[in-house]
Amino acid sequence: MVGSRLVINNMTSALIMPSSARLLDWYDANARDLPWRAKPGETTDPYRVWLSEIMLQQTTVATVTSYFGNFVARWPTVHDLAAADLDDILHAWQGLGYYSRARNLHKCAGAVVAAHGGSFPASEGELVRLPGIGPYTAAAVAAIAFGHKATPVDGNIERVVARLFAVETPLPKAKPEIRRLAETLTPDHRAGDFAQAMMDLGATVCRPKAADCAVCPLVRDCKARALGEPARLPVKPPKKVRPTRHGVVYWLRRPDGAVLVRRRPEQGLLGGMIEFPSTPWDEAVPDASDIEAHAPMDVEWRELSGDVEHVFTHFRLLLTVLGGQTSEQGGNLRWCRPEDFGTLALPSAMKKVARHVADSGF
Repeated sequence: MVGSRLVINNMTSALIMPSSARLLDWYDANARDLPWRAKPGETTDPYRVWLSEIMLQQTTVATVTSYFGNFVARWPTVHDLAAADLDDILHAWQGLGYYSRARNLHKCAGAVVAAHGGSFPASEGELVRLPGIGPYTAAAVAAIAFGHKATPVDGNIERVVARLFAVETPLPKAKPEIRRLAETLTPDHRAGDFAQAMMDLGATVCRPKAADCAVCPLVRDCKARALGEPARLPVKPPKKVRPTRHGVVYWLRRPDGAVLVRRRPEQGLLGGMIEFPSTPWDEAVPDASDIEAHAPMDVEWRELSGDVEHVFTHFRLLLTVLGGQTSEQGGNLRWCRPEDFGTLALPSAMKKVARHVADSGF
């Protein structure tokens, strides 16, 4: 009888274990091995946490893993990153998209060195005042790097919480409600591990279309599971039609093979990146007067066959390429040989233009 009571008591204890404790137990056994995470017994480096969180915005873990290794090998500390040339950072960032993040990365590193002696502040309030750090990143760094009770809510956590509480409000309107509910789950201790556990749960178990409820440590708490429709949540708004924009790119070549390039404005799309001169990218197709007005030089231009297509998050871009030749140096304009394009911070759209020109035989 005593043994039976012991078994019953153990079962009861497991049933009433708080969801946060069950999730942390699961995390201890199933945590992903990621290069920016401190291993058991290691001290967490706030620089690595911050760098990874900035890289992971709108980018997959698989993509970020290789970039992260290259970054920390080249700039192992925030002091190194602050002292780096922005062009080098933009070049290393190619392929991660959203280049404003790279510019803010450099600004933030400089601010941490200048205003904080190279040590990241620990509180959400101080972190969010740094360039490029919003509420999510501030909460993630405060929790993961410093152990503060903070609640970051990324896409994975958003999905887990929406299902746990069966949140019917469509996104993005549901975001404040989901954040409030997520805060009710965060434990007083191991907040950083808990945040990473929620991220891992969303990434590996509570997946968007194929939730593996059978192995989920929170299945008994999940209202969406009880309703039999976890994949329906969170409710997302209908996808917007992606508009198409048009532009004309000028490929101007000197006799020595060098091609005219320029830097885009610091603010706005692809800010600070290098491009070939072009008309503005608008929904209307550029007419003859637009093409003439934006040409970098008055030379004979020849349209190359076919268009260059590139898809951004919010629009589809179609570029017509005009080829021209000049013997002029172009004053203070910048020239670069195609074999040296790899040294430039060329965005993907411009790399496609270069390949298109090469394929055309111009």
